[in-house]
Amino acid sequence: MFIVENYGLAIFLCVITMLCWGSWANTTKLTSASWRFELFYWDYGFGILLTTLVLAFTLGSSGSHGRAFMEDLKQAQSASLFAAFAGGVIFNLANILLVAAIGIAGMSVAFPVGIGIALVLGVIVNYIAVPQGNPLLIFSGVALISLAIILNARAYQKLKAGAAIKLSEKGLLLSVISGCLMGLFYKYVASSMVTNFTDPEPGKLTPYTALVIFSTGIVISSFLFNTLQMKKPFTGEPVSFAGYFKGLGKDHLVGIAGGAIWSIGMSLSIIASGKAGPAVSYGLGQGATVIAALWGIYVWKEFDKAPAGTKKLLNVMLLLYIAGLTMIIFSK
Repeated sequence: MFIVENYGLAIFLCVITMLCWGSWANTTKLTSASWRFELFYWDYGFGILLTTLVLAFTLGSSGSHGRAFMEDLKQAQSASLFAAFAGGVIFNLANILLVAAIGIAGMSVAFPVGIGIALVLGVIVNYIAVPQGNPLLIFSGVALISLAIILNARAYQKLKAGAAIKLSEKGLLLSVISGCLMGLFYKYVASSMVTNFTDPEPGKLTPYTALVIFSTGIVISSFLFNTLQMKKPFTGEPVSFAGYFKGLGKDHLVGIAGGAIWSIGMSLSIIASGKAGPAVSYGLGQGATVIAALWGIYVWKEFDKAPAGTKKLLNVMLLLYIAGLTMIIFSK
């Protein structure tokens, strides 16, 4: 199977992860205006699973190092399979709650609270599990990226300065719960995997197998979580399953593409974690929030009509973000 052999390549893959995680949501802007997110989410999940299967049967089954996907799946212990599957279920619930929180409380509240908690908690949990890298540089980098996320939220608040904004306690609570869950899912996937990718120990999973089981957890749990979301949405009217089958082919393909983009990011992060360490891989990946902000600034022109001072805020955000990333990269 394909294995990352050096730290430089691992960091490069983590940067690609950050770009993928910060970009997949753009696909939601490419669907029909009437295509609800709940319907989009089915194809998103299918796209994640399909991508991990393709990687498992190609990169995960070639070469002389490690264990091929099918061989690895046959020898896996139930505890390892459960951990990877649980990671998918936890991520799925966190993701759905975050989207609900954005719908209720807005981007300026949900993102800094949800992703901020996920970033800090995720790095702490993963570093405790596998303490690789200089902790001072890692956590200083995380602190700077957290500040960048807060400034990003402040910029969104200034953008909506003319609107009547009321803090929603429900939205805030959902953001906190989502952030806590989002900060934990990666640890479960990492704990299911072998520690030596080249000479994998028995019972544990290679990265490619872990990713397939993780993705299966997402798809299967969607039949509970997304079905509930369709029948009793946090915002808007209920959605029927019949609506999914009436969707345009373009809408389905866009959803699958969105899932594939996110899945490529997740896969590269997991593959890189063997050399970079889970804390660094996860920490760099969660810098995706600022990548999403860059899409909003330069492509979707969300801040063109923002009040004076907003662009200065965004420039400081970018400087903090770059400084934080630099610290994390040089932590090992």
